[in-house]
Amino acid sequence: MEEWKIYTKTGDKGETSLIGGKRVAKNHIRIEAYGTVDELNSFVGLLRDQKIDEHYKKILLNIQENLFITESLLAKDDELGKVDLPCLKDSDITLLENEIDQMNQHLPPLHNFILPGGHPVVSYAHVARCVCRRAERIIIEMTGDYKVPLIVIKYINRLSDYFFVLARKLAQENGVDDILWKAKKCE
Repeated sequence: MEEWKIYTKTGDKGETSLIGGKRVAKNHIRIEAYGTVDELNSFVGLLRDQKIDEHYKKILLNIQENLFITESLLAKDDELGKVDLPCLKDSDITLLENEIDQMNQHLPPLHNFILPGGHPVVSYAHVARCVCRRAERIIIEMTGDYKVPLIVIKYINRLSDYFFVLARKLAQENGVDDILWKAKKCE
């Protein structure tokens, strides 16, 4: 059996392959999109490694698996035709919505913007939210020239909402109040 090597040297000139073999520049919008989702996946792993309830860890692992699916959908060459890739399902979005609703039932109503922070685990959730929003912006930009399954956009949008509510819930569970933003009046 041949040993698998991490380095292939095929990217030494600034190109990489999409699923299907098409070569594109490493700063291609598709690479930017799935690379940002990969960055998000790493932050989700960091969040999952914290001292949090096992239920959250289970949901975060599910999210990481779905982010890998998202990456493959973003990396698929449009010209390739039908390829047997894993898929996101409406039930993946419903799971996030149910989790958001469940957490929100135990949180005080929010009437202000909040500032990230108060506890490291809260900050990690906010970083995941911000990277998720950046991924969403890049994916939306990508839709101008390439087909992106609508479910990818919906999932990433709902996921950023999940991280926002999770940050608030983790703050509550760690005895930290939301840090409310109070706008300074211009004089």
